[in-house]
Amino acid sequence: MRIPSKITFFTLLAICLNSFSIRAQNPLILDQYTADPTARVFDGKLYVYPSHDILCTENKGRVGWFCMEDYHVFSSDNLTTWKDHGAILSQTEVAWADPSGYSMWAPDCVERDGKYYFYFPTKPKDAKGFKIGVAISDSPEGPFVPQENPIAGVDGIDPNVFIDADGQAYLYWSGGNIFVAKLKPNMTELASEPQVIANLPQEGLKEGPFVFERNGLYYLTYPHVENKTERLEYAMGPTPEGPFTVTGVIMDESPTGCWTNHQSIVNFKDQWYLFYHHNDLSPDFDKNRSIRADSLSFNRDGTIRKVQPTLRGIGINKATETIQLDRYSSKSDSATIQFNDPETPFKGWHAVLSAGDFIRYNQVDFESGRSEIVLHVKAEGGAVLELSFADTNQPITKLNIPDSTGWRSLDFKLANPEVGIHDLEIKVISGAAAIDWLQFK
Repeated sequence: MRIPSKITFFTLLAICLNSFSIRAQNPLILDQYTADPTARVFDGKLYVYPSHDILCTENKGRVGWFCMEDYHVFSSDNLTTWKDHGAILSQTEVAWADPSGYSMWAPDCVERDGKYYFYFPTKPKDAKGFKIGVAISDSPEGPFVPQENPIAGVDGIDPNVFIDADGQAYLYWSGGNIFVAKLKPNMTELASEPQVIANLPQEGLKEGPFVFERNGLYYLTYPHVENKTERLEYAMGPTPEGPFTVTGVIMDESPTGCWTNHQSIVNFKDQWYLFYHHNDLSPDFDKNRSIRADSLSFNRDGTIRKVQPTLRGIGINKATETIQLDRYSSKSDSATIQFNDPETPFKGWHAVLSAGDFIRYNQVDFESGRSEIVLHVKAEGGAVLELSFADTNQPITKLNIPDSTGWRSLDFKLANPEVGIHDLEIKVISGAAAIDWLQFK
């Protein structure tokens, strides 16, 4: 890969050190805070470009507010294992940006003629408000070289770029209203005057535009504060510039009160997905968020069916992967989910089940027979668990868990389960157990 001369040693070092695989469901990334995900498909692989929340301190940003100094990019070809390609752009690498602004907010990335154009908002050095810049790379994974100046004529946040079938590119952004303008072929300059997109809600904050096309219909999606916090809404129109008609809600307000949400919608391997964020890893502070994804579908008339957020998320796990049961598909009402270490949320969660409780994890691929299961568990007083395929009502084995106050990884032999994709269920027959993960061998 050719390394652009303007990329710093520290960026390259971050890329090298951070390029590793992360296995997760919702949230998708467990080792850092991420928000505002833009999902794109490049060369048959799904890439996610989020913003990167950190905790503000007296010397970093505004305490108690959003704080973002750089961007990472993540990729996956199976939607269950995500690779962190490291930091691709920092506020200190952008000549026109305030190097102490900590305002690298929601980005986007598109490909044109073999080049990758990364759009990002941040505070400029010598003016109020936000500007939108462009950084360019030969690879979707970066490194990206920022342009010397922001896009002229654009003031605002949340850039989104849509390239229509005729090759015309459009830039959307927000700043009180949602705006649109055509881009020149160089993808760094406006080709038309900005115009406000009409007919959208006038009351309550609206931001974060994301536009896509399906079957000749154009969808403008955006977060909007209809009540107290942001919900995801959409409008439909006949062209990329509208006129748009407000059509419906994609996702309701967060039931736990996370004030923001931010979305992108993508088709990957003939399935549509909604990417969004929540504050899973920071339940008491909604300025540190985590990206999620769930499946999305359409009605016959092209309208979007409302998405119910899940912990299970997307993708089919291989049985040989670590299955995090706390990212469940369903569970009994009295089963609970707890942090492994409330002081260190990046260590994830576990499920706590008592006699009669169950937890189910759907879509696990047993591509070949397995003769052993490893269970990371603890059970003060001991417990008896039953493992089964919920989709076929096929019992697999009973697991006798010895008395243990600390976490243990226990191996159990089992008859080869039936090959195929199955829904796993664990039920507690007696006692009580805390279950972190399981894995088949």
